[in-house]
Amino acid sequence: MTSAKWLRLGSFMLAAVVCSAAALSSAPASAQAVIVAPVAPPPPRVEVVPAPRAGYVWDQGRWRWHHGRYVWVAGHWQAVRPGYHWVPGHWVQRGPNWRWVEGHWA
Repeated sequence: MTSAKWLRLGSFMLAAVVCSAAALSSAPASAQAVIVAPVAPPPPRVEVVPAPRAGYVWDQGRWRWHHGRYVWVAGHWQAVRPGYHWVPGHWVQRGPNWRWVEGHWA
């Protein structure tokens, strides 16, 4: 094989590796389960928010759809990510159904 063919083959292999790495690194973001409930969630419960904690932000409690009904999940602390702010998870109505949007850093 000539050196030009080896160079083309090497370029092709490098491109394949880069594309594969990009696809694998984006997989976790798209791998989240889509949670859809056929009825609106109940009103949020009133929680006593603990005193502020250095390096953490409070993630409020929420209603989780589980086996055909809503179940309350208590709030918890999230470790702060410098340069970002916490967007709490929330339910969004889509037609007759409700879809859960997971909390995330933005």
